Amino acid sequence: MFALVDCNNFYASCERVFNPSLNDKPIVVLSNNDGCVIARSNEAKALGIPMGAPAFEFEKDFIKHSIKVFSSNYPLYGDMSSRVMNLLREYTPDVEIYSIDEAFLKFDGFKLYDLKTIGDEMQKRVTKGTGIPISVGFAPTKALAKVANRIAKKFPKITNSVYVIDDEKKRVKALKWLKIEDVWGVGRQHSKRLNNIGVVNAYQFTKLSDYWVRKHMSVVGLRLKHDLQGIPTLDLETPANKKMIATTRAFEKMHYKFEDVSERVGTFAISCAEKLRRQKSHCNAILVFLHTNGHRKDLAQYGRNIVIKTDYPTNSSFDLNKYAQLGLKAIFKKGYHYKKAGVIVMGLTPKGQSQLALFKKPNPKHIPIMKIVDRMNKAYGNNKIKFGSQSLGRQWKMKQEKLSPRYSTNLNEIITINV
Repeated sequence: MFALVDCNNFYASCERVFNPSLNDKPIVVLSNNDGCVIARSNEAKALGIPMGAPAFEFEKDFIKHSIKVFSSNYPLYGDMSSRVMNLLREYTPDVEIYSIDEAFLKFDGFKLYDLKTIGDEMQKRVTKGTGIPISVGFAPTKALAKVANRIAKKFPKITNSVYVIDDEKKRVKALKWLKIEDVWGVGRQHSKRLNNIGVVNAYQFTKLSDYWVRKHMSVVGLRLKHDLQGIPTLDLETPANKKMIATTRAFEKMHYKFEDVSERVGTFAISCAEKLRRQKSHCNAILVFLHTNGHRKDLAQYGRNIVIKTDYPTNSSFDLNKYAQLGLKAIFKKGYHYKKAGVIVMGLTPKGQSQLALFKKPNPKHIPIMKIVDRMNKAYGNNKIKFGSQSLGRQWKMKQEKLSPRYSTNLNEIITINV
């Protein structure tokens, strides 16, 4: 049996854990630079705040309905997610972290156990241990576990947020209830195509022929169909190393000076290097891009990217910053106001399988320096150790005007209790 555990309104719930006055209040969380709505509490959804809503367009609605607005607090959300996942591992070692607020669990050898009881215990354990409410769905396959979880979340008073699909009657009833556009893995285009042939729910989808599904939805759609039929097709996935790593950001304000953009690009390259080292990989090419603000029709527009092949596989911050600066110099043009830039490292290979060049070799001194930098940044916080190109006296920050404290990751922002 599989279980899908989903944290309810995760970002909003994280904010409520340390600020109980937010309970039952409408909450929205904004994206980077406070751009648009990326998370909503049930109360905010009921008020008609759509996902992806531009924050500036809904400011009056936020005020009118007393909606609490927060900037994305990723250190807090990441830490709370880690705590939830660690508690889930107490029930089974087979855990696939599907997203920051979702995880698949595999329960092999639990035929003699009451899964509903286990689900109730998991819910109490996680809620008591972290303050985050969860919904749990059990089923013979991953796709059906998704359906069971949706039922648990939709009808919490009936299911106590835990639902088990363990027989054919429950499976058919659940699939007839679930709209085809709400099926995991069925996108907008596929749902339109299915609606056009009279398929409006998940059960009708499972009654289509294998030939039709494979022809119109590829083998991925066919696997999904079999999974919904109760035939285990999708198994837990082990995290795979990324094939490319990117660090891109929109600037808080537009920049026209080369040195300002150069500082940002250098910081992005160093961030990519840190991610490479965490993954134990090297890169063999680096892409640098920058562009102006397409929404500012009153300004001249320009955008370009360039790919530079490295002389040898590397994950050194020194090397990647050097290549990034070479790329930026090649594409930067004066007279434009730049709004966004980014660095993408590509051609990733395992660190221990490097094909060295004949005439150019990596500097052996970089390895111990990078180890010290990574260790100190991990111990004392990111960006405590900076490179000269990062302009030590300048602090770049995203626009986060409504950021809550990092209660669980920063001792200086720990919750204060008045007694």
